[in-house]
Amino acid sequence: MTRREALAVLGASAISQGKAAGAIIRTVLKDLPPEALAGGATLFHEHLSLAPDFMPKWISLARAQNPQAKAGPPPPQVPPPDRPYFMRDLDLMVEETRAAVKAGVACIVDGGHPDMGRDLDFLKQLSMQSGMPIVAGCGYYSQPFYPPEIATMSEEQITRELVRQARTQPAGAFGEIGSWDEITDLERKVFRAVGKAHLETNLPIFTHTGIPGKSAVEQLDILEAAGVKPQRVVIGHLGNLVDPKVEVHKAICKRGAFIGFDRQGGPGDTRQVPMVLALIEAGYAGNLLFSSDLSTANQIKRNGGTGYAKTVTVFVPKLREAGVSEETLHGILADNPRRFLAFVPKNN
Repeated sequence: MTRREALAVLGASAISQGKAAGAIIRTVLKDLPPEALAGGATLFHEHLSLAPDFMPKWISLARAQNPQAKAGPPPPQVPPPDRPYFMRDLDLMVEETRAAVKAGVACIVDGGHPDMGRDLDFLKQLSMQSGMPIVAGCGYYSQPFYPPEIATMSEEQITRELVRQARTQPAGAFGEIGSWDEITDLERKVFRAVGKAHLETNLPIFTHTGIPGKSAVEQLDILEAAGVKPQRVVIGHLGNLVDPKVEVHKAICKRGAFIGFDRQGGPGDTRQVPMVLALIEAGYAGNLLFSSDLSTANQIKRNGGTGYAKTVTVFVPKLREAGVSEETLHGILADNPRRFLAFVPKNN
């Protein structure tokens, strides 16, 4: 059997897991059969609900770690009281999300949770009014954003809290679960707890890696050591790890995990398109997931940006132009995320 034939067999096996009896994709409004989302793109990592101060804090922390970035513009400020933050403006977000539906987006996965200011009730209202199925994440983001009690909780206590979240909220994944630049011991503890909580719930996991993906392999190592099958994991932000040879990307794919190209639709596409092409050529199209990680107001359509569908409307046309077939694109946009998100709930 050739390597390509072996990869095809592995891919077929993974697809069958997504079709297991009782497998569902859990959205904020209801559980869906995976085939319900077959007609369009599922964006596995976006943000529809963040606290107004989340991005200013995030940018300030990023610049503190990267002195070269300090020369750029100042971090965005929290909007004044008379101007609602765009992720708290339901009418605006309904308009933006409906535009994504029209562009061919079938489902959006929201990567937030309480330590990022995610509002589940807001997501439910947004889904009902826009008609967009939304999958909510749960868990903890990264050490600078952890609630204070995480530092004193045991690994078992964190596991129990994660299981409680998964069983009491309409969450469809653990994510985004992150490490901040270099992974810390506290983040390792949280990753181990996420792995244990996955074993009790079957919820899939998607991650945030420090730019440029420094902790990617270690994240997978920790989760796999906890007993998580790599096929249930997306290692995120690997479009930031610019390497024409895609060596780390291939190593992660070879182990069976998904990799996320999830900051698309901008100038960085010129570096990411060749990496995607190299991975497809190597036989790893079945391991790719796309999204844009939209998180700032300048990206939405009302403000002149390309909106939540920019993965489909901006990035994918560049792949078409580079020669990627419609069949391959449909597999990446529709089939792969459904296979990742589909799980058989475990409640005891």
